[in-house]
Amino acid sequence: MKAIGILPARWASTRLPGKVLVEIAGTCMLEHVWRRVKQAKELSDVIIACDEPHVLARAKGFGANAVLTRKDHPSGSDRVAEAAMSSDADIIVNIQADEPLIQPGLIDALVQALKADVSCVLATPIKRLTSVEEFRNPNVVKVVVDKNACALYFSRAPIPYKRDGEPLVSNYFKHLGIYAYRRDFLFEYCRWAKSFLEQEESLEQLRVLEAGYKIKTVETTMETIGVDTPEDVLKVEAYMKAHGIK
Repeated sequence: MKAIGILPARWASTRLPGKVLVEIAGTCMLEHVWRRVKQAKELSDVIIACDEPHVLARAKGFGANAVLTRKDHPSGSDRVAEAAMSSDADIIVNIQADEPLIQPGLIDALVQALKADVSCVLATPIKRLTSVEEFRNPNVVKVVVDKNACALYFSRAPIPYKRDGEPLVSNYFKHLGIYAYRRDFLFEYCRWAKSFLEQEESLEQLRVLEAGYKIKTVETTMETIGVDTPEDVLKVEAYMKAHGIK
């Protein structure tokens, strides 16, 4: 099976306009993400899907395979689908362009999960929670899984609910927003209307579960710092310095 990675690079951002090109330790964030994704062994190609010509020019300037997509896509998945139309890859990995600490091994694990389980059309990573604050934070998406590591439900609410006493959060999981799709399913999914649960929780992966499909989860210990604010840039730079990452 052939797999490719696609980075949807949207210029507009409410909290940090133009964040895909924000400088982190002297290099733009998009290049940081691209260089790390390029190290994934399961990917035959990495494409940056841009919505602005100047982002496209910057991406091509550091050597990336980049394409210009429509500006009016409602989600990153739709942008990824447009970019994937010209590829014959069997598996498409949607990698957020604001994750400069993404681990190549995690991308490989998602691709391998789909190769190993033909019943699943989508794979995504999860990580054990580390604090009660994370558990209760609606910006941290929680997930519960079955015995086969397939997702039962995602929610911004604290799940599973601990009826008695305080939860042992190390037994609970949060979701990380990276997705590996089977090609045909990605195109099918993008044609569906938003589902009830998706709109209630504002979580697009619920559209998949509500339609009756399986989502395979892959547990990781990857540290992730998504960049949404100038403060996040400082956090990433501090992490990179502490761990010798360039």
